[in-house]
Amino acid sequence: MFRRTFWFTAGAAAGVWATTKVNRKIKQLTPESLAAQAANKAIEAGHRVKDFALDVRAGMVQREAELGEALGLDTDPELAAPRRVAAIENSNDPMYSNDPKYSKNPTYVERSTYSYNRNEDH
Repeated sequence: MFRRTFWFTAGAAAGVWATTKVNRKIKQLTPESLAAQAANKAIEAGHRVKDFALDVRAGMVQREAELGEALGLDTDPELAAPRRVAAIENSNDPMYSNDPKYSKNPTYVERSTYSYNRNEDH
């Protein structure tokens, strides 16, 4: 009698364990769960790329300082002004199109907000 009770309990426990395991796996494979996992991995990869870029930038600054010291350059140079793009004013205006009937030249804006800095946050 004790033997039957033991095996019955062991079978019930194994059934509960297997059911729980299968239900967890089914929940992991739902579209919402897969989308959340993909988003988390993308965010993690983005953090790794950002950390790599910051390490590269720090290495660049260190190497520039080493080269400046080795070449005897001024150690505290004045930073150059940021470069700006000359933007065409009213670029959507048909007057500035390639149509030959419009002879007016485009007006350039010297102090534009467009910059060449690719690392700038947009």
